[in-house]
Amino acid sequence: MTTGVPVTPGARITLDTEKLFAARLLAARVRPYLATALFALRPVESRRVPTMAVDRHWRCYVSPAFVDRTPLEELAGVWVHEVSHLLRDHPGRGDRYAREHGVDGPGERLRMNIAADCEINDDIYGDGLARPDGAVEPDLLRLPPGRLMEDYLGMFRLGPYTQGLAWLDCGSGADGLERGWDLGPLGAHALTAQERDAIRFRVARGITGSPGSAPAGWRRWAEEVFHPPQPWRDLLGAAVRSAVSAPGVGDDYTYGRPARRGVAIHGAVLPSLRRRPPRVGVVIDTSGSVSDAELGSALLEVTAIGRAVGGRGDLVTVVPCDAAAQAVRSLCDAEGIPLLGGGGTNLRAGLDAALRARPRPDVLVVLTDGQTPWPQRSPSCRTVVGLFDRRPSPGQESFGSEPPPAWATVVTIGAGS
Repeated sequence: MTTGVPVTPGARITLDTEKLFAARLLAARVRPYLATALFALRPVESRRVPTMAVDRHWRCYVSPAFVDRTPLEELAGVWVHEVSHLLRDHPGRGDRYAREHGVDGPGERLRMNIAADCEINDDIYGDGLARPDGAVEPDLLRLPPGRLMEDYLGMFRLGPYTQGLAWLDCGSGADGLERGWDLGPLGAHALTAQERDAIRFRVARGITGSPGSAPAGWRRWAEEVFHPPQPWRDLLGAAVRSAVSAPGVGDDYTYGRPARRGVAIHGAVLPSLRRRPPRVGVVIDTSGSVSDAELGSALLEVTAIGRAVGGRGDLVTVVPCDAAAQAVRSLCDAEGIPLLGGGGTNLRAGLDAALRARPRPDVLVVLTDGQTPWPQRSPSCRTVVGLFDRRPSPGQESFGSEPPPAWATVVTIGAGS
C-alpha cells in the first residue's frame, strides 16, 4: 500500500482480524460517505503482499505483519486509501492509459500506481483520518496538488524522486496489472461489474447529498459519476442535431399542400409548414496556433456534419479563416478545400462570411483552438463551438484565451475520447 517499506518477515504472525476490522470501522466513522464501499471490500489474508493491496474485483489482500506493526489510526487511513483506488476506477483507467500510450510492464504500472496515489492522497487525510507513514503525495515529487492520475503521468518519469518507491504496490486495483496473488474474476468474493457500479453510485449519491462534507477531489469524482464525460464526437453531433432541430430552423411554408386547418376558414387557402433540410456553415480556424493534426480532425468533423444532414454536401459550407476569411466553399468540393492561413486569428471575419452566404445557414459550427476575439453579439442563428483540446504537456506554458461567449454551445474536441 502506501505506508513505509515493509520489514523483512520474521516469525509467522497471525492476522489480527479484530484490529483490521476495528480500523475499517474507524475509517467508516470518520468518512461516513465511504462506508458502503469500505464494507464491500472483502479482506483476504496474504503473505505475498508487502502491506495491503486490492484487485479490480474488490478484494483487499492483507499482510498479517503489516497489520501487526501499523497503528490502528494509520490502518484506518490505509483502508480509505485502498478503497479510493477502486471507487475511482484506477485499474480501468490504467488499462486505458496503457493502450492509448503504448506503454506497459512493471515499470510503467509502478508509475501509474504512484500517479494514482498522488491523485488520492493530496486531500483524503486529516479531519480524523491519520496519514499513514510513507504515503505518497504530489509534493514528494514536486508536483502540484489536485490533479488526476492521467495528468500526473504526463508530469514525471521514474528517476531520482521515485527511487525510494520501488516497494510500492497497491495491487492490480491501483494500476490494472494482475499480480501473482490475485484470485481472479472467478475466485471467492469477487464482485461483478454491476455490483461495483452500484457501490460507486451509492457512494457518489452520499457525497452529493451532503454538500461540504467531502474534500474537493471526492466532490469532483461524485459529479462525474452522475455526469460522466462523453466522447466528444457524440457531443458535437448531438449539439449540431439539437441546433438544427430548434424551432424555426429549416421551417418553410408551401401552398403545394394546403394546411389541414384551412377548412375552418371559409374562402381562404392556408399554406402548410414544411420541413426543409437544414443548412450548416462551418468556420475552420487556420491560424498559426492550430496544428496540422487539428486541421485534419477539423476536416473529419466537416465530413461527419455532412452525414448528419443526410449526405447533402450542398447544404454545408466551409469557411477557412485566420485573421481574414477565405472563400466560402460548399462541402461538395470538400476534397479541394484549401485550409490556407497561418497568421493571426480573428474568427469574427469567418463568422461574418459564413452568415453572408446565400442561402444563409441555419446553424454555425466553429472549429478552433479558442485563441480569437469573439463577436459581442450572438449571430443570427444557433452556434456550436468545437474547441481543440489544449491541455499543456509537462513543462509547456499554458496560454490563456478568451472563452467562447455564453450564446455558443461548446464542445471540447478530443476530450473523453
